[in-house]
Amino acid sequence: VQLQASGGGLVHPGGSLRLSCTTSQYTLEYYAIGWFRQAPGKEREGVSSIDAINGRTYYHDSVKGRFTVSRDNAKNTAYLQMDSLKPEDTAVYFCGADLWGDGSKWDRAEEYDYWGQGTQVTVRA
Repeated sequence: VQLQASGGGLVHPGGSLRLSCTTSQYTLEYYAIGWFRQAPGKEREGVSSIDAINGRTYYHDSVKGRFTVSRDNAKNTAYLQMDSLKPEDTAVYFCGADLWGDGSKWDRAEEYDYWGQGTQVTVRA
């Protein structure tokens, strides 16, 4: 079972990208969707999440005010809108799905049941 993450690319500092996460194999409505990133030589870190029950959102301190997580259940897709991108945002971004995830452990990768393949985000002048 795979999620498909897309939308990465190369942008200048201050630019924007919107990542998408979807699957054709099951309904994402019942899953919390988490966005993680991994830069070379670093551990995977939680960036943001939207829970499965109330639609509450969570963010790493480094992206608060710049990134926005959302979901469109009609399209079976979750999004990560990334604005005011910085070079330190450069990483491979992954989406994960946590069945009935309530957000209490949103930034723990082991809580997620399924993962996408990752999409590269590069921010440089």
